[in-house]
Parts: sequence; C-alpha cells; structure tokens
Amino acid sequence: MKYFNRAAETMPRSELHALQSERLKALVKRVYENVQHYRAKMDAVKLKPSDIKSIDDLHKLPYTTKADLRANYPFGLFAVPKRDIVRIHASSGTTGKLTVVGYTQNDIRDWAEGCARALVMAGMDENSVVHVSYGYGLFTGGLGAHYGAELLGATAVPVSAGNTPRQLMLLKDFGADCICCTPSYAIYLAEELAKAGISKSELNLKAGLFGAEPWSEAMRKQIEAGFGIKAYDIYGLSEICGPGVGAECVTQSGTHIAEDMYYPEIVDTDTLEPLGYNKKGEIVFTTLTKEGIPLIRYRTRDITSLDDGVCACGRTHVRMARIEGRSDDMLIIRGVNVFPSQIETVLLSAGDAIGPHYRIVVDRADNLDTIEIQVELTEKAFGDTVKSIEKIKARLAGDMQSHLSVSAKITIMEPNSIPRSEGKAVRIIDNRKY
Repeated sequence: MKYFNRAAETMPRSELHALQSERLKALVKRVYENVQHYRAKMDAVKLKPSDIKSIDDLHKLPYTTKADLRANYPFGLFAVPKRDIVRIHASSGTTGKLTVVGYTQNDIRDWAEGCARALVMAGMDENSVVHVSYGYGLFTGGLGAHYGAELLGATAVPVSAGNTPRQLMLLKDFGADCICCTPSYAIYLAEELAKAGISKSELNLKAGLFGAEPWSEAMRKQIEAGFGIKAYDIYGLSEICGPGVGAECVTQSGTHIAEDMYYPEIVDTDTLEPLGYNKKGEIVFTTLTKEGIPLIRYRTRDITSLDDGVCACGRTHVRMARIEGRSDDMLIIRGVNVFPSQIETVLLSAGDAIGPHYRIVVDRADNLDTIEIQVELTEKAFGDTVKSIEKIKARLAGDMQSHLSVSAKITIMEPNSIPRSEGKAVRIIDNRKY
C-alpha cells in the first residue's frame, strides 16, 4: 500500500488524539490573541484558552458560520498580518460579498499535501501525469489539485475547465493517467470521447479525482465505464482549504478525512449537539494547523456521517460517507455555489417589468447541471411586444451569468401563473438524481 505521508496517515488513534489536542490548544490560544471575533465569542461565554485542555473540550467552543465570514469581510478573521498572506481565494456568498480566505506559505504546503495524499490514494506517484480540469482562479479547485500534483513530483497539466475538444486532444497526446474535474464534466467528456471516435484504450487514464458537486454511485459507474478507470471522491471546501480535506482510498468505502489537519465532528442539524460515529448529521470542521484564517467548528451544512472503523488500506483517519444533501438552501451548479437570494437580487433589480414571484428549476441534461429561472411579468409588462419580452429575457440571462458565474435559462411566465403559498414559498425544484 502506498502513502504520501505514512506516519501521519497511519498514526495510531491514541497518538492522533494527542496530536489533535496539542494543535487545538495552540489554535485556540492563537485565535484568542489575534482574532477579535473569536475573542469576543469566547468572552461572551466566559471561556479562556486555558479551559481547553484536549480535543475532548472542543464542544465548549462556539460554532463559526459563513455569516461570520461575511460579517468580517474581507480580512477580519485573518490571524496573521497581511504581509504573511501569500494567496487569497474566495467563493460566492448570499450577498454581493465573497467569502474570502487567506493562506500563509505553510497553509499552501498543508493544502498541497492534502491533495498529494488524495492522488496517492488514487494510485498516483511521481511518474504520473495529472490532467486538471477544475477551474483556476479565485475558485480553489484547480490550484489545489495542481499544487498537490507538483508536491507529489508528478506532472501537472493545468488545462482548467471548458474547451472540450482540446481537453480530449490533450488527454490523448499528453498521456495523463489521472484526471481531476467535476463528476458531471467527466461524464460529458466520456460521451464526447465516444462521439469523437476516440477509443478509451487510446488514453492512458487509470484514475480520476472528482468533487466540487454531489455525485452518486451510479455516476461513478458511468465514469468508470466511460473512461475505463477507477473514479474516486475528493472532498473540500474553500473555507477550510479547498479540495484535499479528504479523499477516497482504493477501497472506495468512504472519504478519509485528514484528521491531523482538519478535525471533523458530526452534529445534530436541529440541536447542534455533537453526535457519535455512524450517526447522520451536519459535518463541522476545525482547522488544526491553518494559520491565515483558522476556523473553529465551522458549519459546512453538508449532511453525512463518520466511520472510525479500521480500513483495509491501513489508514487510521475516519471515513466520511457520501454527502446526502445540505441543511441550507445553497445550490451547487457545475461546482459553483448559487444562492436563491442572489437570483432574487438580480430579479428585483430588473425594473418594473418583472414581478416578485419566481421559481428555480434545477435539473440534469446530458449529465450536466442546468438551471432554469421562471419569472412572472407584471400586468403592466404583459402587454408588451414579443420583441420587448425577448429583450427582458436576454438582459436577465446576461445579468445572471454576470452575478452567478453560471448560465441560466430564463422562462417568462404570465402574471399569477407561479403557484402561491400561504406558508414558506417553494422557490426551488431540484430534479437531479444523485
């Protein structure tokens, strides 16, 4: 069995517990001294850093949410001077503000190691060629896999997303043995491969690391059949580090969380009380080693469970089950976070031709996520010419692309055609099957 960091990945649970405890104590002291937000939260519950004596005391600490990141935009949660921040990434939020995360050089190294561990779990080594089709830029996907490949000593091919014909050409010509992208794009690539008349035997692909959106065992089977590879899940989120928080090993029996760097908890979605292993709830992370923007008990809203049983691969870190859904209303469309409130903001700024009633329909066509926004015209605008209505559609489609970074189909509806509700409005219809 291969490992990138055997000592860390196979550490006995008792030693891992001791390491997590020491790192948590140092983390709490650091944020109390350097981050006003955490100091205020701890003072509010009369908690001092000295009260945290081991990882078993983690439950005493307050939770952190995405709202806390937005409230402290852009750098209010940074725990080091800006001169020590070597990179900034960001992801979308419910308002016009981004969720901003900063990395020190050590943070970049830890992030790269998480991705390098994932690549080794998928069978890669220093001789591998890693084709990275995640997006590059403020999105953490592409650069995470890229740096992980380089740290491993493999060859990174930074293709980024899009331009499918070129993707296929490079997969064939450069001889990549690993591909990193969203699972839906992997299925699309496999279909386009067949349409182009390229046999999967002409490729050197052996494995793929797929993440950034939910996917099912059925999708895994499609990807594996389409490319003739093994398909592995990789998990991460920008607030914690990006991809590499965890990944599947060769047993494909759950995602090993890098517990020496990111401590996971499962909590009840209603009471927020911690739950034990093999119980379903919301997964919460504490960044044990992160320097730039360390987070304590960050609520991911992802619903899953943790298994601490012995894995056949020899790794001792817990395994996370597939994400079953989210406890909030955020949608993930082709790897991009989309909030209904973002859509509402665009619609409400469109002038008096558009009414306040709308519906969001998410589906999957040709294995790619689609989003349709159904919106009512006002009575005043309903009598406008077809040409005028088409202009409204075009403008809304452009505004959605600009604000969401995702293309959306705009469907104009007659006044009063969208069902009303006396309770909470049903805004989202998600027809995807995972």
